[in-house]
Amino acid sequence: MSDHSFFDHVQYKSAPPKRTPKAEYATYFVLILLFALPVQSLVWLGSLIRYRRMPSAGPLARALRDAEEITPAIFRP
Repeated sequence: MSDHSFFDHVQYKSAPPKRTPKAEYATYFVLILLFALPVQSLVWLGSLIRYRRMPSAGPLARALRDAEEITPAIFRP
């Protein structure tokens, strides 16, 4: 077995994680939300007409969910 106790005092400096600027993230989030809202409104209305009952999530909730799913995927390496 190897004795690694000699290297216990050595601290390796790791690079800080790459962070996305908050303003850029917020800009993309709002743009995606603005594009998703009319689409999800039409989908919600179509679901309302087709099934003749209120869908569980409204158009705003659906658009927010889309923006929350798509925006992080843009910044993923």
